[in-house]
Amino acid sequence: MARTARGPNPVLAACLDELDWSPKVLARKLNRVFGTGTVAESAPYHWRDGGRVPRSPLPTMTAYVLSQELGRVLSVDELWEGRASDSVAFVPSGASMDQPWTYQGLAHIVEDWVLGGLVDRRRFLAISGSGLLAVVSQYLDGTAGRGPFSPGLTETGVDPLVAQVEQNLPLLQQLDDEHGGARHLPYVGAQFRSVGLLLHEGGLSDTATVRLIRALAEIGQLAGWMAFDSADHGLAQRYFVTALRAAHQVNDRALCAHILADMSFQAASRQHPADAVALGEAAHRASEGGTAAVRASVLSRLAYGYAAAGRGRDFERTSALARELVEHGPDIGAEPRWMYFLTPNHLECQAGYALISLGRRELRADNRATGRHYLRQGRALLETGAYGVEKGDPSQRRALFEGAWLSLGHSASGELEHACEVGETAAARLETVRSPRSTALLSQLATDLRRRQRNPYVRDFLPELEQRLTAQQRLQSV
Repeated sequence: MARTARGPNPVLAACLDELDWSPKVLARKLNRVFGTGTVAESAPYHWRDGGRVPRSPLPTMTAYVLSQELGRVLSVDELWEGRASDSVAFVPSGASMDQPWTYQGLAHIVEDWVLGGLVDRRRFLAISGSGLLAVVSQYLDGTAGRGPFSPGLTETGVDPLVAQVEQNLPLLQQLDDEHGGARHLPYVGAQFRSVGLLLHEGGLSDTATVRLIRALAEIGQLAGWMAFDSADHGLAQRYFVTALRAAHQVNDRALCAHILADMSFQAASRQHPADAVALGEAAHRASEGGTAAVRASVLSRLAYGYAAAGRGRDFERTSALARELVEHGPDIGAEPRWMYFLTPNHLECQAGYALISLGRRELRADNRATGRHYLRQGRALLETGAYGVEKGDPSQRRALFEGAWLSLGHSASGELEHACEVGETAAARLETVRSPRSTALLSQLATDLRRRQRNPYVRDFLPELEQRLTAQQRLQSV
Protein backbone atom coordinates (compact mmCIF):
# COMPACT_ATOMS: atom_id res chain seq x y z
CA MET A 1 0.00 0.00 0.00
CA ALA A 2 1.06 3.61 -0.57
CA ARG A 3 2.34 5.41 2.52
CA THR A 4 0.57 8.37 4.05
CA ALA A 5 0.93 11.68 2.21
CA ARG A 6 3.09 14.51 3.60
CA GLY A 7 2.45 17.20 1.03
CA PRO A 8 3.94 17.53 -2.47
CA ASN A 9 7.16 15.74 -3.43
CA PRO A 10 9.44 18.55 -4.71
CA VAL A 11 12.18 16.15 -5.91
CA LEU A 12 9.82 14.18 -8.11
CA ALA A 13 8.23 17.39 -9.37
CA ALA A 14 11.64 18.83 -10.29
CA CYS A 15 12.61 15.64 -12.16
CA LEU A 16 9.40 15.65 -14.14
CA ASP A 17 9.84 19.34 -14.97
CA GLU A 18 13.41 18.70 -16.15
CA LEU A 19 12.21 15.93 -18.47
CA ASP A 20 9.10 17.89 -19.49
CA TRP A 21 6.98 14.91 -18.44
CA SER A 22 3.53 14.82 -16.93
CA PRO A 23 2.84 12.20 -14.24
CA LYS A 24 0.86 10.28 -16.88
CA VAL A 25 3.99 10.09 -19.08
CA LEU A 26 5.94 8.71 -16.09
CA ALA A 27 3.30 6.02 -15.61
CA ARG A 28 3.47 5.08 -19.27
CA LYS A 29 7.26 4.86 -19.11
CA LEU A 30 7.04 2.57 -16.09
CA ASN A 31 4.52 0.35 -17.87
CA ARG A 32 6.70 0.21 -20.98
CA VAL A 33 9.85 -0.76 -19.05
CA PHE A 34 8.32 -3.13 -16.50
CA GLY A 35 5.18 -4.38 -18.23
CA THR A 36 1.62 -3.30 -18.86
CA GLY A 37 -0.35 -2.83 -15.66
CA THR A 38 2.65 -2.02 -13.47
CA VAL A 39 1.04 1.24 -12.36
CA ALA A 40 -2.19 3.14 -13.04
CA GLU A 41 -1.76 6.28 -15.12
CA SER A 42 -3.29 8.40 -12.35
CA ALA A 43 -1.01 7.13 -9.55
CA PRO A 44 2.06 9.39 -10.16
CA TYR A 45 -0.16 12.47 -9.72
CA HIS A 46 -0.67 11.39 -6.11
CA TRP A 47 3.07 10.81 -5.71
CA ARG A 48 3.97 14.25 -7.03
CA ASP A 49 1.14 16.40 -5.68
CA GLY A 50 0.14 14.50 -2.56
CA GLY A 51 3.54 13.20 -1.52
CA ARG A 52 2.38 9.61 -1.40
CA VAL A 53 5.03 6.87 -1.53
CA PRO A 54 3.96 3.86 -3.63
CA ARG A 55 4.17 0.25 -2.56
CA SER A 56 7.46 -1.63 -3.02
CA PRO A 57 9.08 -2.14 -5.51
CA LEU A 58 7.64 0.93 -7.29
CA PRO A 59 9.97 3.40 -5.50
CA THR A 60 13.01 1.53 -6.89
CA MET A 61 11.46 1.15 -10.33
CA THR A 62 10.61 4.87 -10.52
CA ALA A 63 14.08 5.95 -9.43
CA TYR A 64 15.56 3.65 -12.07
CA VAL A 65 13.42 4.98 -14.95
CA LEU A 66 14.10 8.59 -14.00
CA SER A 67 17.86 7.92 -13.65
CA GLN A 68 17.98 6.42 -17.14
CA GLU A 69 16.18 9.40 -18.67
CA LEU A 70 18.04 12.07 -16.69
CA GLY A 71 21.45 10.56 -17.42
CA ARG A 72 22.50 10.57 -13.77
CA VAL A 73 21.95 8.38 -10.73
CA LEU A 74 18.88 9.32 -8.70
CA SER A 75 18.76 7.25 -5.54
CA VAL A 76 15.60 5.89 -3.98
CA ASP A 77 16.42 7.76 -0.77
CA GLU A 78 16.79 11.08 -2.62
CA LEU A 79 13.67 10.70 -4.75
CA TRP A 80 11.38 9.71 -1.92
CA GLU A 81 13.01 11.93 0.74
CA GLY A 82 14.11 9.04 2.95
CA ARG A 83 10.65 7.46 3.15
CA ALA A 84 11.30 4.43 0.90
CA SER A 85 13.89 1.66 0.72
CA ASP A 86 15.52 -0.05 -2.25
CA SER A 87 13.91 -3.31 -3.32
CA VAL A 88 16.27 -6.28 -3.15
CA ALA A 89 14.44 -7.81 -6.12
CA PHE A 90 15.73 -5.09 -8.47
CA VAL A 91 19.50 -4.99 -8.95
CA PRO A 92 21.62 -2.94 -11.38
CA SER A 93 23.17 -5.21 -14.00
CA GLY A 94 26.66 -4.19 -12.89
CA ALA A 95 26.13 -5.21 -9.25
CA SER A 96 28.98 -7.37 -7.87
CA MET A 97 30.74 -7.25 -11.26
CA ASP A 98 33.55 -5.02 -9.96
CA GLN A 99 35.92 -7.97 -9.59
CA PRO A 100 39.56 -7.99 -10.75
CA TRP A 101 40.02 -9.03 -14.38
CA THR A 102 41.67 -12.27 -13.28
CA TYR A 103 40.60 -15.88 -13.31
CA GLN A 104 39.73 -15.55 -9.61
CA GLY A 105 37.58 -12.52 -10.41
CA LEU A 106 35.79 -14.44 -13.13
CA ALA A 107 35.30 -17.35 -10.71
CA HIS A 108 33.51 -15.07 -8.23
CA ILE A 109 31.14 -13.85 -10.94
CA VAL A 110 30.50 -17.39 -12.20
CA GLU A 111 29.77 -18.51 -8.64
CA ASP A 112 26.98 -15.93 -8.44
CA TRP A 113 25.43 -17.34 -11.63
CA VAL A 114 25.72 -20.92 -10.34
CA LEU A 115 24.30 -20.20 -6.89
CA GLY A 116 21.44 -18.13 -8.37
CA GLY A 117 20.34 -20.99 -10.60
CA LEU A 118 16.78 -21.29 -11.77
CA VAL A 119 15.39 -19.86 -8.52
CA ASP A 120 17.06 -16.45 -8.96
CA ARG A 121 14.23 -13.95 -8.60
CA ARG A 122 16.35 -10.83 -9.07
CA ARG A 123 15.41 -8.46 -11.90
CA PHE A 124 18.56 -6.94 -13.35
CA LEU A 125 18.13 -3.33 -14.38
CA ALA A 126 20.01 -2.08 -17.42
CA ILE A 127 22.63 0.61 -16.84
CA SER A 128 23.99 3.28 -19.12
CA GLY A 129 26.51 6.10 -19.34
CA SER A 130 29.37 6.03 -16.87
CA GLY A 131 27.80 3.11 -14.98
CA LEU A 132 27.86 0.87 -18.05
CA LEU A 133 31.33 1.90 -19.19
CA ALA A 134 32.69 1.42 -15.68
CA VAL A 135 32.01 -2.34 -15.67
CA VAL A 136 34.19 -2.79 -18.77
CA SER A 137 36.58 0.13 -18.26
CA GLN A 138 39.58 -2.00 -17.29
CA TYR A 139 39.30 -3.94 -20.52
CA LEU A 140 38.80 -0.77 -22.55
CA ASP A 141 41.79 1.10 -21.09
CA GLY A 142 44.11 -1.92 -21.08
CA THR A 143 44.64 -2.13 -17.33
CA ALA A 144 43.06 -5.60 -17.35
CA GLY A 145 46.26 -6.82 -19.02
CA ARG A 146 46.38 -10.23 -20.65
CA GLY A 147 44.48 -13.30 -19.55
CA PRO A 148 46.44 -16.18 -18.03
CA PHE A 149 45.49 -18.84 -20.59
CA SER A 150 46.73 -19.37 -24.11
CA PRO A 151 43.90 -19.85 -26.64
CA GLY A 152 45.99 -22.42 -28.51
CA LEU A 153 46.26 -25.10 -25.84
CA THR A 154 45.47 -28.55 -27.23
CA GLU A 155 45.62 -32.12 -26.00
CA THR A 156 44.43 -35.54 -27.07
CA GLY A 157 41.72 -37.40 -25.24
CA VAL A 158 39.85 -34.37 -23.94
CA ASP A 159 37.15 -35.11 -21.38
CA PRO A 160 34.05 -36.26 -23.34
CA LEU A 161 31.90 -33.87 -21.30
CA VAL A 162 33.97 -30.93 -22.59
CA ALA A 163 33.61 -32.25 -26.14
CA GLN A 164 29.85 -32.56 -25.68
CA VAL A 165 29.60 -28.94 -24.48
CA GLU A 166 31.48 -27.74 -27.58
CA GLN A 167 29.43 -29.85 -29.98
CA ASN A 168 26.22 -28.38 -28.55
CA LEU A 169 27.16 -24.76 -29.28
CA PRO A 170 26.00 -24.59 -32.93
CA LEU A 171 22.69 -26.20 -32.02
CA LEU A 172 22.06 -23.59 -29.34
CA GLN A 173 22.59 -20.83 -31.91
CA GLN A 174 20.02 -22.43 -34.22
CA LEU A 175 17.39 -22.10 -31.48
CA ASP A 176 17.85 -18.33 -31.51
CA ASP A 177 17.84 -18.06 -35.31
CA GLU A 178 14.61 -19.99 -35.74
CA HIS A 179 12.53 -19.16 -32.68
CA GLY A 180 13.80 -15.83 -31.34
CA GLY A 181 15.45 -15.01 -28.05
CA ALA A 182 12.49 -15.21 -25.69
CA ARG A 183 11.38 -18.76 -26.46
CA HIS A 184 14.52 -20.64 -25.37
CA LEU A 185 16.48 -18.17 -23.21
CA PRO A 186 15.80 -20.14 -19.97
CA TYR A 187 17.25 -23.28 -21.58
CA VAL A 188 20.35 -21.51 -22.90
CA GLY A 189 20.77 -19.81 -19.52
CA ALA A 190 20.70 -23.23 -17.87
CA GLN A 191 23.44 -24.42 -20.26
CA PHE A 192 25.50 -21.37 -19.32
CA ARG A 193 25.18 -22.15 -15.62
CA SER A 194 26.00 -25.82 -16.25
CA VAL A 195 29.33 -24.86 -17.81
CA GLY A 196 29.86 -22.42 -14.96
CA LEU A 197 29.27 -25.26 -12.49
CA LEU A 198 31.95 -27.40 -14.17
CA LEU A 199 34.44 -24.56 -13.84
CA HIS A 200 33.33 -23.87 -10.27
CA GLU A 201 33.94 -27.48 -9.26
CA GLY A 202 37.45 -27.40 -10.81
CA GLY A 203 39.80 -30.38 -11.01
CA LEU A 204 40.22 -30.03 -14.79
CA SER A 205 43.34 -30.00 -16.94
CA ASP A 206 44.53 -26.64 -18.28
CA THR A 207 43.28 -27.50 -21.75
CA ALA A 208 39.85 -28.58 -20.54
CA THR A 209 39.66 -25.41 -18.44
CA VAL A 210 40.52 -23.20 -21.41
CA ARG A 211 37.98 -24.92 -23.61
CA LEU A 212 35.25 -24.60 -21.00
CA ILE A 213 36.05 -20.92 -20.42
CA ARG A 214 35.78 -20.31 -24.15
CA ALA A 215 32.49 -22.23 -24.23
CA LEU A 216 31.26 -20.13 -21.30
CA ALA A 217 32.13 -17.00 -23.26
CA GLU A 218 30.34 -18.21 -26.39
CA ILE A 219 27.21 -19.33 -24.54
CA GLY A 220 27.27 -16.11 -22.50
CA GLN A 221 27.40 -14.04 -25.69
CA LEU A 222 24.48 -16.05 -27.12
CA ALA A 223 22.47 -15.77 -23.89
CA GLY A 224 23.18 -12.04 -23.80
CA TRP A 225 21.96 -11.68 -27.37
CA MET A 226 18.82 -13.72 -26.62
CA ALA A 227 18.11 -11.64 -23.50
CA PHE A 228 18.56 -8.50 -25.60
CA ASP A 229 16.14 -9.91 -28.18
CA SER A 230 13.78 -10.59 -25.26
CA ALA A 231 14.05 -6.90 -24.21
CA ASP A 232 15.52 -8.02 -20.86
CA HIS A 233 18.32 -5.51 -21.18
CA GLY A 234 19.77 -5.71 -17.68
CA LEU A 235 20.11 -9.48 -17.86
CA ALA A 236 21.64 -9.13 -21.34
CA GLN A 237 24.28 -6.74 -20.05
CA ARG A 238 25.14 -9.14 -17.22
CA TYR A 239 25.59 -12.03 -19.65
CA PHE A 240 27.64 -9.88 -22.04
CA VAL A 241 30.01 -8.61 -19.35
CA THR A 242 30.53 -12.12 -17.95
CA ALA A 243 31.19 -13.43 -21.48
CA LEU A 244 33.65 -10.59 -22.13
CA ARG A 245 35.56 -11.46 -18.98
CA ALA A 246 35.65 -15.14 -19.95
CA ALA A 247 36.89 -14.38 -23.47
CA HIS A 248 39.54 -12.11 -21.98
CA GLN A 249 40.83 -14.92 -19.76
CA VAL A 250 41.67 -17.02 -22.84
CA ASN A 251 42.89 -13.96 -24.82
CA ASP A 252 40.29 -14.42 -27.54
CA ARG A 253 40.36 -10.86 -28.90
CA ALA A 254 37.97 -11.66 -31.75
CA LEU A 255 35.29 -12.85 -29.36
CA CYS A 256 35.91 -9.87 -27.06
CA ALA A 257 35.40 -7.54 -30.02
CA HIS A 258 32.23 -9.41 -31.01
CA ILE A 259 30.77 -9.08 -27.50
CA LEU A 260 31.61 -5.37 -27.23
CA ALA A 261 29.98 -4.83 -30.63
CA ASP A 262 26.81 -6.57 -29.39
CA MET A 263 26.80 -4.28 -26.36
CA SER A 264 27.15 -1.32 -28.72
CA PHE A 265 24.21 -2.52 -30.81
CA GLN A 266 22.12 -3.01 -27.67
CA ALA A 267 22.94 0.53 -26.45
CA ALA A 268 21.97 2.00 -29.83
CA SER A 269 18.72 0.05 -29.80
CA ARG A 270 17.98 1.43 -26.32
CA GLN A 271 18.50 4.99 -27.61
CA HIS A 272 21.81 5.53 -25.80
CA PRO A 273 23.95 6.62 -28.77
CA ALA A 274 26.92 7.89 -26.73
CA ASP A 275 27.30 4.44 -25.13
CA ALA A 276 26.85 2.79 -28.52
CA VAL A 277 29.64 4.82 -30.12
CA ALA A 278 32.04 4.38 -27.17
CA LEU A 279 31.54 0.60 -27.06
CA GLY A 280 31.54 0.26 -30.86
CA GLU A 281 34.81 2.16 -31.22
CA ALA A 282 36.32 0.01 -28.45
CA ALA A 283 35.16 -3.11 -30.32
CA HIS A 284 36.77 -1.76 -33.50
CA ARG A 285 40.09 -1.35 -31.69
CA ALA A 286 39.85 -4.86 -30.24
CA SER A 287 39.17 -6.33 -33.69
CA GLU A 288 42.33 -4.92 -35.28
CA GLY A 289 44.42 -7.71 -36.73
CA GLY A 290 41.43 -10.04 -36.79
CA THR A 291 39.79 -11.81 -39.69
CA ALA A 292 37.83 -9.91 -42.34
CA ALA A 293 34.41 -11.14 -41.21
CA VAL A 294 35.02 -10.27 -37.54
CA ARG A 295 36.20 -6.77 -38.42
CA ALA A 296 33.30 -6.26 -40.83
CA SER A 297 30.75 -7.40 -38.27
CA VAL A 298 32.18 -5.03 -35.66
CA LEU A 299 32.18 -2.14 -38.13
CA SER A 300 28.53 -2.81 -38.99
CA ARG A 301 27.60 -2.50 -35.31
CA LEU A 302 29.63 0.69 -34.99
CA ALA A 303 27.87 2.05 -38.07
CA TYR A 304 24.51 1.42 -36.41
CA GLY A 305 25.75 3.34 -33.37
CA TYR A 306 26.69 6.27 -35.58
CA ALA A 307 23.22 6.13 -37.16
CA ALA A 308 21.59 6.20 -33.72
CA ALA A 309 23.69 9.29 -32.93
CA GLY A 310 22.56 10.96 -36.15
CA ARG A 311 26.09 10.90 -37.58
CA GLY A 312 25.12 10.11 -41.16
CA ARG A 313 28.54 10.60 -42.77
CA ASP A 314 30.28 8.42 -40.18
CA PHE A 315 27.59 5.79 -40.72
CA GLU A 316 28.11 5.79 -44.51
CA ARG A 317 31.90 5.64 -44.22
CA THR A 318 31.86 2.81 -41.67
CA SER A 319 29.24 0.77 -43.54
CA ALA A 320 31.28 1.05 -46.73
CA LEU A 321 34.38 -0.23 -44.90
CA ALA A 322 32.42 -3.21 -43.58
CA ARG A 323 31.17 -4.13 -47.05
CA GLU A 324 34.66 -3.78 -48.52
CA LEU A 325 36.08 -6.16 -45.92
CA VAL A 326 33.47 -8.86 -46.56
CA GLU A 327 33.75 -8.62 -50.32
CA HIS A 328 37.50 -8.07 -50.75
CA GLY A 329 39.07 -8.46 -47.31
CA PRO A 330 42.43 -10.25 -46.95
CA ASP A 331 42.35 -13.94 -46.08
CA ILE A 332 44.42 -14.05 -42.90
CA GLY A 333 43.04 -17.21 -41.33
CA ALA A 334 39.93 -19.25 -40.70
CA GLU A 335 36.90 -17.33 -39.50
CA PRO A 336 35.56 -18.20 -36.04
CA ARG A 337 32.73 -20.71 -36.17
CA TRP A 338 30.36 -18.24 -34.51
CA MET A 339 30.71 -15.86 -37.49
CA TYR A 340 28.59 -18.26 -39.59
CA PHE A 341 25.80 -15.68 -39.91
CA LEU A 342 27.77 -12.91 -41.61
CA THR A 343 27.24 -12.57 -45.37
CA PRO A 344 27.31 -9.55 -47.69
CA ASN A 345 23.51 -9.56 -47.68
CA HIS A 346 23.39 -9.60 -43.88
CA LEU A 347 25.56 -6.47 -43.84
CA GLU A 348 23.38 -4.81 -46.47
CA CYS A 349 20.27 -5.44 -44.39
CA GLN A 350 21.93 -4.11 -41.24
CA ALA A 351 22.73 -0.96 -43.19
CA GLY A 352 19.15 -0.98 -44.47
CA TYR A 353 17.46 -0.73 -41.10
CA ALA A 354 20.05 1.78 -39.90
CA LEU A 355 19.16 3.95 -42.91
CA ILE A 356 15.45 3.66 -42.12
CA SER A 357 16.19 4.69 -38.54
CA LEU A 358 18.16 7.67 -39.85
CA GLY A 359 15.40 8.53 -42.32
CA ARG A 360 12.67 8.50 -39.72
CA ARG A 361 14.87 10.65 -37.48
CA GLU A 362 15.39 13.20 -40.26
CA LEU A 363 11.66 13.33 -41.00
CA ARG A 364 10.92 14.07 -37.34
CA ALA A 365 13.43 16.92 -37.56
CA ASP A 366 11.56 18.19 -40.64
CA ASN A 367 14.52 17.44 -42.93
CA ARG A 368 12.23 15.86 -45.49
CA ALA A 369 14.56 15.59 -48.49
CA THR A 370 17.32 13.94 -46.45
CA GLY A 371 14.84 11.71 -44.67
CA ARG A 372 13.26 10.48 -47.89
CA HIS A 373 16.73 9.83 -49.34
CA TYR A 374 17.71 7.63 -46.40
CA LEU A 375 14.36 5.82 -46.43
CA ARG A 376 14.65 5.07 -50.14
CA GLN A 377 18.16 3.62 -49.67
CA GLY A 378 17.11 1.59 -46.63
CA ARG A 379 14.08 0.06 -48.31
CA ALA A 380 16.13 -0.94 -51.36
CA LEU A 381 18.65 -2.79 -49.17
CA LEU A 382 16.07 -4.54 -46.99
CA GLU A 383 14.12 -5.71 -50.01
CA THR A 384 17.10 -7.94 -50.85
CA GLY A 385 16.99 -9.59 -47.44
CA ALA A 386 15.12 -12.28 -45.52
CA TYR A 387 11.78 -10.55 -44.89
CA GLY A 388 9.92 -12.76 -47.38
CA VAL A 389 11.41 -16.21 -46.69
CA GLU A 390 9.08 -19.18 -46.30
CA LYS A 391 7.87 -20.18 -42.85
CA GLY A 392 10.05 -23.30 -42.82
CA ASP A 393 13.24 -21.32 -43.38
CA PRO A 394 15.55 -21.35 -40.33
CA SER A 395 16.04 -17.54 -40.43
CA GLN A 396 12.64 -16.71 -38.97
CA ARG A 397 13.81 -14.22 -36.35
CA ARG A 398 15.88 -12.31 -38.89
CA ALA A 399 12.93 -12.33 -41.31
CA LEU A 400 10.61 -10.92 -38.64
CA PHE A 401 13.05 -8.20 -37.60
CA GLU A 402 13.90 -7.10 -41.14
CA GLY A 403 10.26 -7.26 -42.21
CA ALA A 404 9.23 -5.02 -39.31
CA TRP A 405 11.89 -2.46 -40.28
CA LEU A 406 10.89 -2.60 -43.94
CA SER A 407 7.26 -1.98 -42.97
CA LEU A 408 8.36 1.04 -40.92
CA GLY A 409 10.28 2.32 -43.94
CA HIS A 410 7.20 2.06 -46.14
CA SER A 411 4.90 3.65 -43.55
CA ALA A 412 7.28 6.59 -43.03
CA SER A 413 7.36 7.07 -46.82
CA GLY A 414 3.57 7.06 -47.07
CA GLU A 415 3.54 3.76 -48.98
CA LEU A 416 0.72 2.29 -46.90
CA GLU A 417 -0.20 -0.59 -49.20
CA HIS A 418 3.37 -1.90 -49.08
CA ALA A 419 3.63 -1.20 -45.34
CA CYS A 420 0.55 -3.34 -44.69
CA GLU A 421 1.59 -6.10 -47.10
CA VAL A 422 5.07 -6.52 -45.59
CA GLY A 423 3.73 -5.96 -42.07
CA GLU A 424 1.20 -8.76 -42.50
CA THR A 425 3.95 -11.20 -43.48
CA ALA A 426 6.08 -10.09 -40.53
CA ALA A 427 3.24 -10.24 -38.01
CA ALA A 428 2.32 -13.78 -39.10
CA ARG A 429 5.76 -14.93 -37.90
CA LEU A 430 4.75 -14.11 -34.33
CA GLU A 431 3.04 -17.51 -34.26
CA THR A 432 6.45 -19.22 -34.02
CA VAL A 433 8.95 -16.47 -33.13
CA ARG A 434 9.13 -14.82 -29.73
CA SER A 435 11.23 -11.69 -30.17
CA PRO A 436 10.04 -8.74 -28.06
CA ARG A 437 12.70 -6.62 -29.79
CA SER A 438 10.92 -7.23 -33.11
CA THR A 439 7.47 -6.97 -31.54
CA ALA A 440 8.38 -3.45 -30.37
CA LEU A 441 9.00 -2.49 -34.01
CA LEU A 442 5.60 -3.85 -35.00
CA SER A 443 4.07 -1.86 -32.13
CA GLN A 444 5.66 1.26 -33.62
CA LEU A 445 4.17 0.28 -36.98
CA ALA A 446 0.74 0.04 -35.35
CA THR A 447 1.23 3.53 -33.91
CA ASP A 448 2.10 4.83 -37.39
CA LEU A 449 -0.92 3.18 -38.96
CA ARG A 450 -3.43 4.40 -36.37
CA ARG A 451 -2.92 7.88 -37.79
CA ARG A 452 -3.90 6.62 -41.27
CA GLN A 453 -7.02 4.56 -40.54
CA ARG A 454 -8.97 6.12 -43.40
CA ASN A 455 -6.72 4.25 -45.81
CA PRO A 456 -8.45 1.00 -46.92
CA TYR A 457 -5.29 -1.11 -46.62
CA VAL A 458 -4.69 0.16 -43.09
CA ARG A 459 -8.35 -0.36 -42.18
CA ASP A 460 -8.11 -4.01 -43.22
CA PHE A 461 -4.71 -4.82 -41.66
CA LEU A 462 -4.56 -2.81 -38.43
CA PRO A 463 -7.09 -4.88 -36.41
CA GLU A 464 -5.18 -8.07 -37.26
CA LEU A 465 -1.87 -6.48 -36.25
CA GLU A 466 -3.27 -5.20 -32.96
CA GLN A 467 -4.76 -8.62 -32.19
CA ARG A 468 -1.40 -10.32 -32.74
CA LEU A 469 0.39 -7.70 -30.62
CA THR A 470 -2.09 -8.20 -27.79
CA ALA A 471 -1.47 -11.94 -27.90
CA GLN A 472 2.28 -11.33 -27.68
CA GLN A 473 1.83 -9.04 -24.67
CA ARG A 474 -0.02 -11.83 -22.90
CA LEU A 475 2.79 -14.27 -23.65
CA GLN A 476 5.42 -11.84 -22.36
CA SER A 477 3.54 -11.30 -19.11
CA VAL A 478 3.34 -15.04 -18.32
